[in-house]
Amino acid sequence: MAIKAVFFDAAGTLIKPLRSVGQTYALVAEKYGVEASSTEVAERFRVCFDASPPLAFPAVSMDSIEWLEREWWKQRVQCVFEPWGRFDQFDRFFAELFAYFAQPEAWTLYPEVSETLPALRKRGLILDVISNFDSRLIGILEGLGVAQWLEEIFISSRVGYAKPTRQIFDKALTQHNLTPAEAMHVGDSEETDLCGAVNAGVKGVLIDRGSNTSPNGSLRIKNLNEIISILDQAWEPKKPA
Repeated sequence: MAIKAVFFDAAGTLIKPLRSVGQTYALVAEKYGVEASSTEVAERFRVCFDASPPLAFPAVSMDSIEWLEREWWKQRVQCVFEPWGRFDQFDRFFAELFAYFAQPEAWTLYPEVSETLPALRKRGLILDVISNFDSRLIGILEGLGVAQWLEEIFISSRVGYAKPTRQIFDKALTQHNLTPAEAMHVGDSEETDLCGAVNAGVKGVLIDRGSNTSPNGSLRIKNLNEIISILDQAWEPKKPA
């Protein structure tokens, strides 16, 4: 069956922080009296993020989503800085940090994004983002010029389900009246993107810019441009009218 839609993860797939998370957290913390190495902060971020509950809030009103997102991130950042003890100006620090990562200028596109997405759209493909992010992602993608190539941006905090659960993929499929076999999802996480897509019946493609090994016989790419050759070899994309 022809692929009619390509879904993308956001952070780590289309966009990345201009500076590493560890560097940014450490630099901003220093302004508020806490000295921590970027390496240690990065490791704490990984530990706290891996142990966190999904960034998703089922059965809540849209009016409360942004507050819940902010509180979710505040708890994660508090976890990151626990080893450094008392943080007297934490609220001010967190407010600046949260606002910083809402700016498009804090992020950058991977080099091939600006040519790959238009090329896919010219083939008549539906392009969406499916991300375990929060509402700030919309402004980031708009500011970086990505949103113009997308039909929808599905954010876990708003959908109420986070990858790898199939419900967030089902939301995108239903939106476009597609069967799972008509969609492909590209992301950088084997667990949330690849396994999540496969469990939803969607063709999963893992982008790993540092390896050529294909896990469990699945597709692994090093560059988003490779999506075009995959479509040419394996599937016939929908042609523009």
